Amino acid sequence: MSTPDAAVTRNTPTPAAAGTFWEGRSGLIMPVLITAFSLFFIIGSIAMDTGDADFPGPGFFPTLIGVVGLVLAAVITVGLLRHPERPDGHAAQTTRFHSDFTSLGWAVLGFLAFAVLLPWLGWILASGLLFWCVAHGFGSRRPVFDVLVALFMGSVAYLAFDVALGLNLPSGILGGGF
Repeated sequence: MSTPDAAVTRNTPTPAAAGTFWEGRSGLIMPVLITAFSLFFIIGSIAMDTGDADFPGPGFFPTLIGVVGLVLAAVITVGLLRHPERPDGHAAQTTRFHSDFTSLGWAVLGFLAFAVLLPWLGWILASGLLFWCVAHGFGSRRPVFDVLVALFMGSVAYLAFDVALGLNLPSGILGGGF
């Protein structure tokens, strides 16, 4: 049977568990990076010479992505400040970190294939290949489904940027040439 003092001692944080303000908040690096990229997009789209482009114009999507990125960074920051990621005492000592180089390899090689094959395959097929490589690298084991989603998303992106905004994306072999 435990004494009342033992219960109080068990629930009281030790000085080592109290830590500093920054303990458990290393995840704040991500919102800082997202904010930097978002500001880069916003400043770049404001400084862009668009001439007499109609709405939405070439600066619309970078500005939209920048604003969404700033909102996302703010939400992540508030979440990490309110609920820091503090590991448990024993779990922190036994946790090991490792890198999954197979997944990284699939993503990097998929991007390299996308960059090299884009002029020949065109946007839809090359982005589909990139999507499939990244999905496979992250553990998806449904290749037919991944290919269908990849081609659909590549087609939507092609229609949005090439047809709707008038940006010239390569059509490759689907467009009848290189």
